[in-house]
Amino acid sequence: MDTITKFTVPGIAFLLTLAFGVWLSNSGKPYNGILFNVHKLIALGVVIVTAIQVFKTLQNTEFQIALIALIVVTSLCIVALFATGALMSMDKLNYAVMLTIHRGAPILAVIAMVTTVYLLNAGKR
Repeated sequence: MDTITKFTVPGIAFLLTLAFGVWLSNSGKPYNGILFNVHKLIALGVVIVTAIQVFKTLQNTEFQIALIALIVVTSLCIVALFATGALMSMDKLNYAVMLTIHRGAPILAVIAMVTTVYLLNAGKR
């Protein structure tokens, strides 16, 4: 199975997380508990499945500092997403700032992850 195929399921699950996040956001505050929990659980599942795929693929790939840097960037984005999501749900800190970070972090995470998958795929050739 090639590297791109391995990341198809996490990619689809990520899109599902985004869809539930948009739905949750559009449903207004206070957040719908069921939508909020589904969004969090799908996001956690995406992180777990993606991490498993990355680590499995890294075992068969030559070490590259760029890969490690991209994985760190992606990980920091994921931590930012979970933290800002929690803070927004609790109305802690400035909501607008948290929302901006929560909307920007997935963009950076996708760029870093797509580049990671590209480098992992290139490293297998």
